[in-house]
Amino acid sequence: MRIETKRLGRALVVRCFGELDLASAAEFRQVVDAKLAEWEGVRQIVLNLGQVTFVDSSGLGAILGRYKRIQQREGRMVLVEVPPNLRRLLEFSGIFKLIPTRASEEEALKLA
Repeated sequence: MRIETKRLGRALVVRCFGELDLASAAEFRQVVDAKLAEWEGVRQIVLNLGQVTFVDSSGLGAILGRYKRIQQREGRMVLVEVPPNLRRLLEFSGIFKLIPTRASEEEALKLA
């Protein structure tokens, strides 16, 4: 998995490429947590899943863990560009009841 991050105001934009699974979940957690520690003013995580091909339970756990961390800062997480092959899995997991989705990063950033 490849992970790109950037800060836009009070938002941390995270773009993931590849599989978010047992093999990559720890790296995902480490990268996002490091950026949250480095950038204290971040109040929103925009997680772009547009280039993610697979997510397993470890990946779901890593996403939910970052959701909890940003909530501790009284912030929010938004999932963007969720591909159709992941949408069904995420719906079944109940994650959409907790984390809103938007079609694009631009739409998600308007929520901040």
